[in-house]
Amino acid sequence: MESEFDSVNQILAEGCERLHLPFQIGVSHMSPQLSLARLRRARHWEPSGFQVILPDWFPPTMGDIHRFLDVMVAKADPIPLILYNPPHAKWNLVPSEWLEVVERHPGVVGIKVAGGDAACFEAIRPVLDRVSVFIPGHTLATGLSQGAHGVYSNVACLSPRGAQRWCELCLSNPAEGMKLGQRVERFFTLEVVPYITVKKFHNMAADKGMAVAGGWLPGLTTRLRWPYEGISKDDAARIGTAARADLPELFLRG
Repeated sequence: MESEFDSVNQILAEGCERLHLPFQIGVSHMSPQLSLARLRRARHWEPSGFQVILPDWFPPTMGDIHRFLDVMVAKADPIPLILYNPPHAKWNLVPSEWLEVVERHPGVVGIKVAGGDAACFEAIRPVLDRVSVFIPGHTLATGLSQGAHGVYSNVACLSPRGAQRWCELCLSNPAEGMKLGQRVERFFTLEVVPYITVKKFHNMAADKGMAVAGGWLPGLTTRLRWPYEGISKDDAARIGTAARADLPELFLRG
């Protein structure tokens, strides 16, 4: 519901303004008309950036993508855009297309990609040198070592404070950050990823399950919006037990 979008982001904006924190607002919707309407309504909150996805009802051509971004950049100005192109999108941009996007649209100052190995980072190097590149949260340490600039953190689903502490560790002591990162990646591979790859839940089911597992928001449940299925309460509890055993640093108080 669009009224819910407005109320949630009102809370976000007021909280971040009170604490003098930069923040982004995600105006993404598979309908470009609704994305644009959200952006227009959200401008008055003056976020640091807007996250958008490409139109996703039909696979867009590069011409469609440029026409979309021409308007979104113009209507957002002077607030910049961060373009998210998730793996399940109708069209996945390749490195040459990413470069075309950032060269044509200076208002796009960041992108969110799926990450990858050294070869993937080398392929996207020209883009890394021009805009901020964000990756999945559990690959923070390895991604930073290969040139990424930050994450949209799934680890924060499990523990917001723990994810922030790990990020600060990666920046202040990369070697120690990498040691913890290796355990984080192992935990995700063993305890979280199978819900997506084997049990065929959506990523959002795993993310919300981790938030319940983390226990940082009383009353939160694993339920998703109709018609999507969330993981069970028992599975979330099992993830929480494993996380506290394998990654106790994420749950330190203070």
